[in-house]
Amino acid sequence: MDIGLPKVDRYAEFWPIYLREHRRAETRLVHYAGTSTGLACLVMAIVMRQPWWLLAGLLASYGAAWVSHALIERNKPASWQYFAWSFVSDFRMFGLALTGRLDDELRRHGVSN
Repeated sequence: MDIGLPKVDRYAEFWPIYLREHRRAETRLVHYAGTSTGLACLVMAIVMRQPWWLLAGLLASYGAAWVSHALIERNKPASWQYFAWSFVSDFRMFGLALTGRLDDELRRHGVSN
């Protein structure tokens, strides 16, 4: 679905767009909570051998992210236009935040809160 983001052909072109779509720290925090919940549900699905946890994880992670875009960023989630790259970028952003490198990455791409 085209939501008006620039058309790009390479992930390297998409990443700065993704960061701009997540410029507010509050949005990123909600994403981290959703990603963490999604990962916890994945673990539960494996440990308990209950595949419905996978659905719960998807609903929790994407639900949180989409709500944050609607209420905080006031934009549409990039996943609507670039699903796979957005999925990868959620984990990339989360990893950079966990390792304390996200602020440098945001600055490098000219993104500020």
